Amino acid sequence: MATDGGHQAHPRQTAYDGGRVPGQRGSFTAWLRAPRPEALPGIWRLGHVARAAEEPAGPDRRQLFGGAVLVLFGALIVWSLYRNDVFPVGVLDAPLRWITPDSWWESDGGPGHEAPAQAFAARFLYDILVLIGIGWVAARAGQWQEAVRVLLEPRTVRERALLTAAGGFCAWLLVWTGTVPVIGPVLDIVPSSWPRGGGNEFLAVVFVYGLYALVTLAVLWPFARAGHWRTALRGARRPTPAERAEPVPEPVDDPAAWPELRAAGLADVAARLSTDAASGAMNDVDHSRLTRAWEGVWAQPSRMRAFADAVTYGGAAACPHPSGLRDLPARHFRHDLTTGQVRIGAAPDETRTPWAYRGAGIALEPAVLGTGLVVVGPAASGKTGRVIAPVVETLCLQALAGRAAVVAVGAQGAPLGADEAYDVVIRPGDRESLHDLDFYGGTNDPDEAAALLAEAVLGGEGGAPDLAQVRQATTALAQLLGAYEAAHGAFPSVPELRALLDHDPAAVDALRAVADPAAARELDARLRQAGRPGDVGPLLADRLAVLDRPAFARFFDPADRGRQFSVRALEHPIRVRIDLPERAHAEASRLLARLILAQFTAAVPVRTDRSLFAALVLDDAAGAITPGAIRGVQRLRTANAGAVLGLRSLDEVPEQLRGALLAAMGCRMALSGVSTWDGGLFAQAWGAEWVETRDVTHAPDTSGGTLRRGLRGVRKAVTGTAATTESVTVRRVERARWSASDLANALPPGHGVLSVTTVEGERTPPVLVRLGQ
Repeated sequence: MATDGGHQAHPRQTAYDGGRVPGQRGSFTAWLRAPRPEALPGIWRLGHVARAAEEPAGPDRRQLFGGAVLVLFGALIVWSLYRNDVFPVGVLDAPLRWITPDSWWESDGGPGHEAPAQAFAARFLYDILVLIGIGWVAARAGQWQEAVRVLLEPRTVRERALLTAAGGFCAWLLVWTGTVPVIGPVLDIVPSSWPRGGGNEFLAVVFVYGLYALVTLAVLWPFARAGHWRTALRGARRPTPAERAEPVPEPVDDPAAWPELRAAGLADVAARLSTDAASGAMNDVDHSRLTRAWEGVWAQPSRMRAFADAVTYGGAAACPHPSGLRDLPARHFRHDLTTGQVRIGAAPDETRTPWAYRGAGIALEPAVLGTGLVVVGPAASGKTGRVIAPVVETLCLQALAGRAAVVAVGAQGAPLGADEAYDVVIRPGDRESLHDLDFYGGTNDPDEAAALLAEAVLGGEGGAPDLAQVRQATTALAQLLGAYEAAHGAFPSVPELRALLDHDPAAVDALRAVADPAAARELDARLRQAGRPGDVGPLLADRLAVLDRPAFARFFDPADRGRQFSVRALEHPIRVRIDLPERAHAEASRLLARLILAQFTAAVPVRTDRSLFAALVLDDAAGAITPGAIRGVQRLRTANAGAVLGLRSLDEVPEQLRGALLAAMGCRMALSGVSTWDGGLFAQAWGAEWVETRDVTHAPDTSGGTLRRGLRGVRKAVTGTAATTESVTVRRVERARWSASDLANALPPGHGVLSVTTVEGERTPPVLVRLGQ
């Protein structure tokens, strides 16, 4: 990226709707100011609300709610018995008669013998006290407060409002139907002329309906407080302009005010960027790119003036990506470039999900991709569309921000983004392809090139290549490549290399004719080995024959390096997509996938500048896994790089390498539809945990005397089952976190189980993920 304003080209502008970040609501500054608390690895941090450190201990939900409902019905029965003066509950009425005159209760209700108003008032107040007492005892016995807390606590504002509204409606029905007497006693207390309005029908209607409204408000008020109805109504209506105005924090704490620039004395530069952010001229890629450029300036203060001039001149478009682009043509997933995360789903709020992850969004980022990610799932399980495609898209965005370099390898037609989303698109076998792949990985060392080719050519689905055979192949290739490079100053093309490995007389004589003494010695040594039984040369030639086809005639020619891409270019924020011809040339595609993986694991760790996160994404890694590839992937985490490997099944990996592959990759994901055999390998990789089990034993009940045994006999005759006693044994046992059977049979469609490891070594348990949420 350029930080020099004098040599900065005008970048191409891309559409950005009002400064809105795709997948986010509200303005860009609101998104920038949104909280991003620290969270466990794999959790989507934008707007995340952390749970308690441990799951709160409490009664079983079914037992809790069942007990609360049972006690509620019991309380209603007791209240009904009291209201109907049924013995023995009717004795609760005795204290009222003790403290009031007997004359109040001696009236027979006939004309002229009505009870005084004081009696109605006393009865009403006493009934309220009895109702409160019954309710208090029932609430304590039924744990109503705990039941309400468990029911409402994990809910959204709208769900809380709906649940409490339903409860308020039930309470209002109890009052309206007279089960809980409120309206009737009030009408008895007030003078009889008030409900009649003194003969005025209008006043009578106003009084009666006003009384109904007051009683309704009094009944619903506790439910409105518990359900946060005001908050729900405020969120449902359209906010006023004053409410839409975003609170602006102090500049020192406001990320939209660029406090780090102000602290460095670049207040004018910070003001320019703040203006662009507020006006919508800045997007999340711009913010991430400029933050990255400022980090480089902070490391080299001599570049500060050039940075200030570039921002003053270009604003949010300063320090552009070499392509001039500021965004992708289209986004399909939710990204947070401030944290570098892409959201791939959410963890369901279920018992199988670890407590801290329940209900949280699940995301991937370079901090976990640096340990490697392997995704296993059959076709239509979401492997490409819901896991690999989001990773590729976020890496392309981070490349535009100057933070990453990505090579995405997939079959032609794989949904890995449009051509416009990449700087280089390579289609081996397509004559219209504008770019080519460097067959030797950009190296000029014959020994290094031979080592890369040997394992890539000999590897395959049939099994891991023999170590001795790989060494023999490396020696043979090094001899030929060294002799050819010494004679011609470049490595041979694929047809030339195949001819030399096949000991074609014309090719050997042509090389000998121009070879110097050192090259001739290498060539003679190769020819002597070629005459021995079991020489690896013909095998290498046969394997390379899949690339010596007319479709690849324009590819892999070292003489045409101007259009060739080398993995050594990953020191720059480049976006590369390689479309392999899997349908027409399946074996050639697998060989190229092995070669690209070998070149990547060899070139990335020796980069001079490791500030960029380098990523290789293999959508279909079938046949690409070799012992050398596994060793190379393990070295990536210290080189700020990572590999993402997609597999339909672990059967596509040599049997002796399956366990090593899962052990080498820090992030593992099994999608719905995996086989039991694949699930068993994942279960072994994820290990076991200590759980508490309850064993219930039933034994015949032989206790008691003759009467009790007789009653048990009657019960058995009626129900057909014998009375038993229960004994409960609680033990702590080790159990697989996810068993092979669970992974194969219990994963719903569209779900997966993911575990991640950060480059610092922090691990997470396997988490159930609902993809795409």
